[in-house]
Amino acid sequence: MRQRSGGQAVIRFRAAGFVLLLAHLVLVGWLSLRPLDVPWMTAANWHPLAGIRADLALGPVEAARRIGGDLLLLAPLGVLLPMADGRLFVSPWSSLIRTAAAGALVSLVVELGQTGVPGQVVDIDSLLLNTAGVALAHLLVVPVCRKRLRRRGRPATVREDGARRLPQDAAQGSTPTITRVGIAP
Repeated sequence: MRQRSGGQAVIRFRAAGFVLLLAHLVLVGWLSLRPLDVPWMTAANWHPLAGIRADLALGPVEAARRIGGDLLLLAPLGVLLPMADGRLFVSPWSSLIRTAAAGALVSLVVELGQTGVPGQVVDIDSLLLNTAGVALAHLLVVPVCRKRLRRRGRPATVREDGARRLPQDAAQGSTPTITRVGIAP
């Protein structure tokens, strides 16, 4: 989007992405960092996949609720971060890596912030699942949306033989000339 005209649309798109991103981060902060009144607390989980195994032992419904909750908590970042960035012409792999890394950092900040909140404990599996949710949302939504937006930005014409032709392939027309200008001696 940056390479094309129509800068106002780009600015609005990025501004909407930034506002939605901030609203989502405020919601995540409120959900994750509010104190809870609980009669007891579990110990912090520093062993990867131990919490997921414990959730799976509770049964399929409870496991789906807990694991799904961690996957979905930060998943909108997978779409909102590229939206706030506003680039259409970027490598899909670099975009995925940047977005997943940013999601992992946000998840790490939330998990470390929970150390000082009563009733909240650190869980390494939450960090893994939050990051996986960001990456999965990015993979499912962003490449398709970028492809559509790129296609919308380049209207194609149809040639006589039925093939599609992009505007840069079109004939450029005659070369402009300036009247009453002589040739140099």
